[in-house]
Amino acid sequence: MKTKLRLKFCLMITSALLALTAFSYGQAGTDAKDAAEDTGHATKTAAKKTGHATKTAAVKTGDATETAADKTGHATKKAAVKTGDATETGAKKTGHATKTVAVKTGHATETGAEKTGHVTKKVAVKTGDATETAAKDTGHAVKKGTQKTGHAVKEGAEKTADEVK
Repeated sequence: MKTKLRLKFCLMITSALLALTAFSYGQAGTDAKDAAEDTGHATKTAAKKTGHATKTAAVKTGDATETAADKTGHATKKAAVKTGDATETGAKKTGHATKTVAVKTGHATETGAEKTGHVTKKVAVKTGDATETAAKDTGHAVKKGTQKTGHAVKEGAEKTADEVK
């Protein structure tokens, strides 16, 4: 198509140059008139052909644009469907993973609670044992302290009695 346009343009330029050349040499008469008529005829033919080619190109461009729009619409529809499917699959996998995590968290919490219970029981037993030992030691110390206090009071009373006599 470019070649035709170039050819036509060159033809037009050539025609114009020929006409100018004829006039510049001052040739008049039948030859110049015939050349001008031929040039006019060629120009008219070139204009008709250019118009026809432009019209054909416009029609073809319109058809190609319509085809491209149809194909784009179809591809967009397919992409939307695939995106929907992928989103649904992702949601299902996310739900499954969430359920799995919840179950595992439940098991871990249960295991942790059992271990905490065992440890608490051991600590309670040891605390009880330590409290019992502390109570025994305290009782023993109180008993010794009471005995010593009793001896000291007895001695003090005896000394007081000796002094009073």
